[in-house]
Amino acid sequence: MQIDLTGKTALVTGSTEGIGYAIARQLARAGADVVVNGRTEEKTAKAAERLRAEGAKGSVAIAAADVSTAEGCAALVAKVPHVDILINNAGIFQPIDFFEADDAVWDRHWQVNVMSAVRLSRAYLPGMQKQDWGRVIFIASESGFNIPVEMIHYGVSKTADIAVARGLAKRMAGTGVTVNSVLPGPTLSEGVEAMLADERAKTGKSSEELAAAFVKQHRSSSIIQRAASVDEIANIVTYLASPFASATTGASVRVDGGLIDSL
Repeated sequence: MQIDLTGKTALVTGSTEGIGYAIARQLARAGADVVVNGRTEEKTAKAAERLRAEGAKGSVAIAAADVSTAEGCAALVAKVPHVDILINNAGIFQPIDFFEADDAVWDRHWQVNVMSAVRLSRAYLPGMQKQDWGRVIFIASESGFNIPVEMIHYGVSKTADIAVARGLAKRMAGTGVTVNSVLPGPTLSEGVEAMLADERAKTGKSSEELAAAFVKQHRSSSIIQRAASVDEIANIVTYLASPFASATTGASVRVDGGLIDSL
């Protein structure tokens, strides 16, 4: 199977690093014209330069904007009025006990993880419907099903992402536009690498070893018993963004290593 996205424009929010960057890289290698998004011009430009050096076949453009606000989303849409593929990847997570997580924590997660995707989907879906082709993919999480006790606020926001994606798929029924969510499990992204830095220094163990130990201790239902790589997530997203996935819509596609313990 050779995925060819030549002629398609893809916007990946929060794509300067981590899962978002890996998705942008895979889409660019498949021939898509990719728009990189981050909050600052400098970081976004550096990510785009790196993409070009790592095998991008399509063009790489930048659109710096803070998608956690209505104003930021509007500015992004003004810069990029139409896309064929929208990857709602921008997201945050912050382990905080429920009784310590105040309204500001809940609101921050809601605005970044949910409302950015709602606003951009609302802006771009009509254009996709008009051309009778489009892909919208929400990067949710297995935490949307397995609400983590250490960050209930995060899990709830990811449950919302899954629900919005399912509802939008129904709303786009009968068109050539598909809407899906992808559910990564623990993933060894730059953010996780940074969180493990102190432990690496103390133990001398690799990030992969430490991440696997975390999975075994805190996500024991995982079948692969390790963290996924960002490329493993990006592979599924690239397939869902392609014409090959035309009959897949309204789905929550797991890349969780078998962590969700249900059929």
